[in-house]
Amino acid sequence: MTGPMPRPAGIGRAADDPPEDARTESAIFGFWLFMMSDALVFALLFAVYGTMVSATVGGPSPASEFRMGPAFVETVLLLTSSLTFGMAALSMKHDGGARGPLLGWLAATLALAVAFLVLEARDFATMFSHGAHPTRSGFLSAFFALVPLHGLHVLAGCLWLLVMVAQALVHGLDARTRINLLRLSLFWHFLGIVWVAVVSVVYLQGLIP
Repeated sequence: MTGPMPRPAGIGRAADDPPEDARTESAIFGFWLFMMSDALVFALLFAVYGTMVSATVGGPSPASEFRMGPAFVETVLLLTSSLTFGMAALSMKHDGGARGPLLGWLAATLALAVAFLVLEARDFATMFSHGAHPTRSGFLSAFFALVPLHGLHVLAGCLWLLVMVAQALVHGLDARTRINLLRLSLFWHFLGIVWVAVVSVVYLQGLIP
């Protein structure tokens, strides 16, 4: 007679950790529902942008305002931050509860995200200096509804990351810290996916003649 099969270790869980209880699974499921609702908001804004991109009314256009150089650097920064967050999750899983490697990877993630936000804010400031502000045209209204919203999500993720660093320092890598880091990991990778969509739909298509 065989015993119960061991459950596979997920991200942030070691193989010998006890299985998640129903409360933990419910928390993760609830966060997935939140992510789905957030994805619907972005999908709606992408649809609005697609219908308004040509409504420049003689003002600044995508070709005149977008630059692929800064967008490429921002993409590298944000996707690299997803990599460093993944390394943080692996560290939490395999380093036997040691906080040093985890905190190091989280600090790298935060630094990359802050650099992304600084570059994005500089892009917005340059557009404003050209007179490309949200009330100028339908295209700019749709752009500033979509792209800065993603930036606000990244900023919220940075604040959440700081809270998680404090929680890890105070409480260690207990069950609550692990599940919160797992939820933040899902959120962070979601931001990377949305940004790839932004670059593809907004910047790349805006520069195609």
